[in-house]
Amino acid sequence: MALDFTAIDFETANSSPASACSVGLVRVRGGVVVAQTGWLIRPPAGHDEFQEWNVRIHGIEPHQVADAATWSEQLDRLCAFAGADVLVAHNAGFDLNVIRRACEATGDDCPPYQSLCSLAVARKVYDLASYKLPVAAEAAGFGAFPHHDALADARACAQIVIDAARRTGSASVFELADAVGVRLADPLVAAASAKVRAAA
Repeated sequence: MALDFTAIDFETANSSPASACSVGLVRVRGGVVVAQTGWLIRPPAGHDEFQEWNVRIHGIEPHQVADAATWSEQLDRLCAFAGADVLVAHNAGFDLNVIRRACEATGDDCPPYQSLCSLAVARKVYDLASYKLPVAAEAAGFGAFPHHDALADARACAQIVIDAARRTGSASVFELADAVGVRLADPLVAAASAKVRAAA
């Protein structure tokens, strides 16, 4: 079994997880990045207000997504890129919740992805003062990058998992999860934990 996965990162227009306005995707095969892509998304109606705080973080303005594909229009493209891969993200609960909540907002079927959290992996593999993405990525040998650019963040996330697999001698994301004692989340677990966090 090879170290195959797709790293993913979303940026959102506001505090609603359904307000995806950008996505970055990085495909890894055999521990090597073989493809990467990203695009802007017009958030679902009712979740499309851009809050100043979010714009300050990622720099995406409302006019930039005015002609972008809607969530429903781009969902097939996202799924075609990721295929049947495990999705890897830094704080994966957030990114998988974006998929779930955006699909709820648009009435689309939510794709049943398993996920692995690179933040949880980093906490097991590295001894750092902070496990924020730029710090963990640096520990993984990934140089400076524009944090909160969805594609750059996905690439940094991919490098953390690639490096962690190398350090632990893991041949797949499943072996890596076992080696560091982190569970892969199935779709039902991810959705349930997101609901618990929202209620807290």
